[in-house]
Amino acid sequence: MLQSISCGKGRELPLARGVSKGPQRQTRPSQARRAILSRIAVLRVPLAAVLLAWALAPLPPHAAAEDPPQLNEPPEGFVALFNGKNLDGWIGRGHFDPRRLATMSPEERADFDKDNAASLAAHWRVEDGEIVNDGQGVYLTTGREYGDFELLVDWKMVSPNTDSGIYLRGCPQVQIWDPENPREVKNGAPRGSGALWNNNADAPGRFPTVKADRPVGEWNTFRIRMVGDRVTVHFNGQLVVDDAVMNNFWDRESPMFARGVIQLQTHGGEMRFRNVFLRELGDESE
Repeated sequence: MLQSISCGKGRELPLARGVSKGPQRQTRPSQARRAILSRIAVLRVPLAAVLLAWALAPLPPHAAAEDPPQLNEPPEGFVALFNGKNLDGWIGRGHFDPRRLATMSPEERADFDKDNAASLAAHWRVEDGEIVNDGQGVYLTTGREYGDFELLVDWKMVSPNTDSGIYLRGCPQVQIWDPENPREVKNGAPRGSGALWNNNADAPGRFPTVKADRPVGEWNTFRIRMVGDRVTVHFNGQLVVDDAVMNNFWDRESPMFARGVIQLQTHGGEMRFRNVFLRELGDESE
């Protein structure tokens, strides 16, 4: 609709729609209009700022992330052989035929134990929740013997060309070595750690089915299961020995000892161990 203004003498000129006849009083925005303007202002906040505020907001209790496993705290069903603080429960013993212990006199056994304890004190220590060996001395040995068991252990080779291993029931060994060691190429080191290298030359399990070693300086994990004379090894989550018979190193014509100690063996360079857990298995192994 057109409006008009008077031009005198009764004449009026039409005005376009929306043109005011004269000054009008300014009105304040209504409450509803102010609410809309406020919402528009909120929308002008940069999206990055909104996302940052959301990310920094605390999670509700039911949404909190699970705590990571604690160092040297055993999983359900296992016991810790290493308490993370000291070497309680461990003794020193080197590469030694356990059958010889029964032939020692009390005096000989006392001297034997004394010498081993001195070597252990000189070459093994605990540091930041880790067992540390300088590459020399006797092997760290459990103070008691075990029959059938499942063993978990983390290990780290600190320096290249180091050699180590896990003795089972006093017999060598689940092999640990540097696959890049040029001196051990002839012995099969490039095939990797985790197998029963001291088995008879033609025995299954002497070499791993797959090379699973991480680079020197990184942590590795063994899961070793021994039932009777048969051993299965998972290395960094990969099956490397599958239910292979472990030969008795000390008497290859005789079966494996029914019980014996577990030893952490090292020579040639610094080795570290942590998270040493064991679960004894009954007659009907799981």
